[in-house]
Amino acid sequence: MVKIRLKQALKQFGAGAKALTVLDHVDLEVREHEFVVLVGPSGCGKTTLLGAIAGFVALDAGTLEIDGQRVRGPSRRRIYVSQEPSVFPWLTVEENVAFPLADLPAEAREAEVARQLSRVGLADFRNHYPVQLSGGMKQRLEFARALAAEPEMLLLDEPFGALDPFTRHEHCRELARLWLETRKTCVMVTHDIEEACALATRIVVMSTRPARIIDILDNPLPRPRDLTGDGFHALKTRIHRLLQLVPSI
Repeated sequence: MVKIRLKQALKQFGAGAKALTVLDHVDLEVREHEFVVLVGPSGCGKTTLLGAIAGFVALDAGTLEIDGQRVRGPSRRRIYVSQEPSVFPWLTVEENVAFPLADLPAEAREAEVARQLSRVGLADFRNHYPVQLSGGMKQRLEFARALAAEPEMLLLDEPFGALDPFTRHEHCRELARLWLETRKTCVMVTHDIEEACALATRIVVMSTRPARIIDILDNPLPRPRDLTGDGFHALKTRIHRLLQLVPSI
């Protein structure tokens, strides 16, 4: 079932002769429960495309539909997570996760908060404030709050970009586990090709600006994924060649 459908999506910033085309008639379909990762050169338009899906960016031409309905703005059905955690510093970990659950009865809200904190390994930090957490823990809190809202999809913009390589690897593995557990439809932007290969069911390779789709690669590698295996290396190499980061043979 197609969850997201873009047809001839065009986005420009500015007007007239000085208009900057960022998305150039992009066609893309994302199926329900997929984990699609967008890769491409810095500044090519990946984040603009993700922002359009989130409802933050209005297209200048073309159509964008989710479940067959035109996207006309943000929705709680689509949660956007970036590399800069947006947790509330004046609320505890527990209170941050409870924030989107205000409509639930107290008992149900407490149970859901406990479930999400356990899911991301923060149960022992429920009474801490964000300032008392490491960068990686803040990002886990971000995911717990996002999942507590029960969105239909997660839109992830370089969510691990601010983390050190070791923490980034650990969080990538945790995100893979969370996706297998929840099967939320995910669309993610990353500059890290290894990260894309580790997470995606399909990888969308984009050109330099104005962004076009060069290719869409299926990722059939079994999970948990062996990051040292021949299949993983072959997929990384194919993406590098598409991006012209290494010469073709």
